Amino acid sequence: MKKQRLVMRTVILLILGAAIAYTLYANFTKDENKTVEKGKEAPDFSLVDLNGEKHQLSDYKGQGVFLNFWGTWCKPCEKEMPFINNQFMQYKDQGVQVIAVNVGESDLAVQKFAQRHKLEFPIVIDKDSQVMQAYSVNPLPVTFLIDKNGNVIDSYTGELTEAKIKSFMEKIKP
Repeated sequence: MKKQRLVMRTVILLILGAAIAYTLYANFTKDENKTVEKGKEAPDFSLVDLNGEKHQLSDYKGQGVFLNFWGTWCKPCEKEMPFINNQFMQYKDQGVQVIAVNVGESDLAVQKFAQRHKLEFPIVIDKDSQVMQAYSVNPLPVTFLIDKNGNVIDSYTGELTEAKIKSFMEKIKP
């Protein structure tokens, strides 16, 4: 009986030791934390919107881009969407574009959300979370302001008011 307990304790300690060793190894060997820096070029990506159209960030050079990461389940995201839509309608002819990146939900859920809120800007879905990871997004909502040269000039985490969105649009207007 004592021998069985000793064996079990040894196995548990070995498993814990392996887990700690792996954690240390993973932390020391992973790439530097790639955060999106103000003044640096925004990470390029290509995603498809709800209508099947491809949106590549680099195709928007020459225009300001209001890049918003969101989810249908996120209450602050839901509150800001009508404001983003209003300002998009005001600024889309002034060289400011909106790309709303949904964080991996189903097409149906996102489509219903967009219809319910009558959203008119492009909504793309980051199905494999690669864009979300490239921009180090956590928590939601997060908005990045990208100038006409493709550089990140600011970012904001949290719910936006309509006045704040308007000021951001002015900031990135070419």
